[in-house]
Amino acid sequence: MTQIDIRPLSTSDPAALGCVTAFFAELNQTFPGGFDPGPPAAWGLEKLDPPHGAFLVAFDGPRPVGCVGVTRLSPETAEIKRLWTDRSCRGLGLGQRLMAEIQAKAVSLGATRLVLDTSRHLPAAVAFYRRAGWTEIARYNDNPYAHHFFERALP
Repeated sequence: MTQIDIRPLSTSDPAALGCVTAFFAELNQTFPGGFDPGPPAAWGLEKLDPPHGAFLVAFDGPRPVGCVGVTRLSPETAEIKRLWTDRSCRGLGLGQRLMAEIQAKAVSLGATRLVLDTSRHLPAAVAFYRRAGWTEIARYNDNPYAHHFFERALP
């Protein structure tokens, strides 16, 4: 494995779309009954592009191996979306790096609070957020696949 490089990309970039597609395919294999994100036009990725959001892709050499996005929900609140790392990179701290960089992007968007949701079928994700100091909150959206909702204050 080479040095992992993380950089902002448009969500329409093929590397970004490849990461999101891989993420959705993994969810489809993991969730009982599968996962249906709908057609790409319904994914809402444009909300993760500037000026209201940001999308980061991690590269191991030329290969995209992770992603995460953020979008503003209100002037003070931003939502983390699509955190994913390739199985080959898990356990190396890449998820933590992606989260640190996307949180910095959220601060630059003016956010003082972050929220995110995840599924009970992703126990490693739930544990990751808890270890990282995220606080569970009440449901804040209508995502049918989400069972856990978290928040954290930004500096």
